[in-house]
Amino acid sequence: MRNSVFAFKEFSVNQDKCSMKLGTDSVLLGAWAKSDKAKRILDIGTGTGVIALMLAQRTDAEIDAIDIEYAAHVQAKENFSESKWHDRLKSFHCSLQEFTPSKKYDLIISNPPYFPLPKSHQEREGTQARYTHLLSFSDLAEHVVRLLSSKGKFYVIFPIHEGAMFTNEAEKRELFLTNYVWVKTTSRKKFPKRILMEFGFSEKKDMDDSMIVIQSENKFTEEYKNMTKGYFSQF
Repeated sequence: MRNSVFAFKEFSVNQDKCSMKLGTDSVLLGAWAKSDKAKRILDIGTGTGVIALMLAQRTDAEIDAIDIEYAAHVQAKENFSESKWHDRLKSFHCSLQEFTPSKKYDLIISNPPYFPLPKSHQEREGTQARYTHLLSFSDLAEHVVRLLSSKGKFYVIFPIHEGAMFTNEAEKRELFLTNYVWVKTTSRKKFPKRILMEFGFSEKKDMDDSMIVIQSENKFTEEYKNMTKGYFSQF
């Protein structure tokens, strides 16, 4: 997914300007999120805008997308303008902390930064997409709570350890884990690499312990194909 233009079934994503290129995490998250009832959607850290475009394809929602990196905002705006849903997609160049819309959202989604910034790392354009120095887990949880409607859902993907850390911050603010799916990149891996997570304001005690495996024997699994077939022509 590193080509400068990636073509999906119903839209294309240019990624020549954006430091964070299109990846499997974003595609998984966009495909997994339950969006059928959403009328207003917010994509935090939109990057190329791929998740917003995926949700636009299967909803009638008004979708706002924000990114603190100017090049990413420009890239997303370009990709939105070239799509057939351009009238429902808006890109904003601002931080989550500074974003003050007039209404709350039924669905918020994010493939957020999760690496701590090394002390020796030089601040430069593009680090915002990978490191938490400008969007900590506590800030993410706090502002999702601020922007999410009372019956809304927040969808996010994390590595396993970071997912547990974010869950702790969310629960401090009475935002509760309501569904999750473990993700293994290949069947050869012993442990999952990522966790897809759904949060809401109503606590849910019983959740299915489910797993998706992306590849087995160097081929995409049927479960991954079924999840993403609405977007990939080869499936």
